[in-house]
Amino acid sequence: MLQELPTLTPGQYSLVFNMFSFTVATMTASFVFFVMARNNLAPKYRISMMVSALVVFIAGYHYFRITSSWEAAYALQNGMYQPTGELFNDAYRYVDWLLTVPLLTVELVLVMGLPKNERGPLAAKLGFLAALMIVLGYPGEVSENAALFGTRGLWGFLSTIPFVWILYILFTQLGDTIQRQSSRVSTLLGNARLLLLATWGFYPIAYMIPMAFPEAFPSNTPGTIVALQVGYTIADVLAKAGYGVLIYNIAKAKSEEEGFNVGEMVEPATASA
Repeated sequence: MLQELPTLTPGQYSLVFNMFSFTVATMTASFVFFVMARNNLAPKYRISMMVSALVVFIAGYHYFRITSSWEAAYALQNGMYQPTGELFNDAYRYVDWLLTVPLLTVELVLVMGLPKNERGPLAAKLGFLAALMIVLGYPGEVSENAALFGTRGLWGFLSTIPFVWILYILFTQLGDTIQRQSSRVSTLLGNARLLLLATWGFYPIAYMIPMAFPEAFPSNTPGTIVALQVGYTIADVLAKAGYGVLIYNIAKAKSEEEGFNVGEMVEPATASA
């Protein structure tokens, strides 16, 4: 999303920059943790950790690019951060979401330990719907027509269809599967679904604000720019790094229940059956 930028105070500029920097560090640390911690899990759950590592690696790279774009877009002049003329390329977010959001749904399916004939089709369906949700939302995001019944409203409505379908699958079709798990695993899986709902819920809210309050929330005011960038960043950290930690805990709990030694880094050959 390319957009014109307003003048920012040092505090406003630094808040956004520091949140970007924090996110790059969080995604990098999460990648290292997920890669190293996979050996603590039973072999069949390690793939879920590798998907988690891939998600945060992709996100870390894109946040590095977003940070660089933010730096290039501003220069300190007379005590204020003035736009340099370089447009802040926030479209990196949509590229990131197109890759990572489908993988987030795949993570959940993989860690549930479903039979192979159920796991593959379900992961493919959820991944496709997640990608479709992002693709359909992008034309409205970049459109200058923010009317409810205009371009933004139309593509926002179309994007909502796969979003609702995903929620239907997560909270109905997978409900019985989750209930068949142990109490501990069932609770963790329920928390993972709720975390997805809570973090993904921020994006449609931000998407609809220009349609609901076109005059109160113009997209190029300092307050709006800062609030959206900080909000997106917090949501991404929770939806990727935080969600990945939940997936690890689910995989760890299931590994323990199946008799795998998770107390220390072990090789598959030394694990109990």
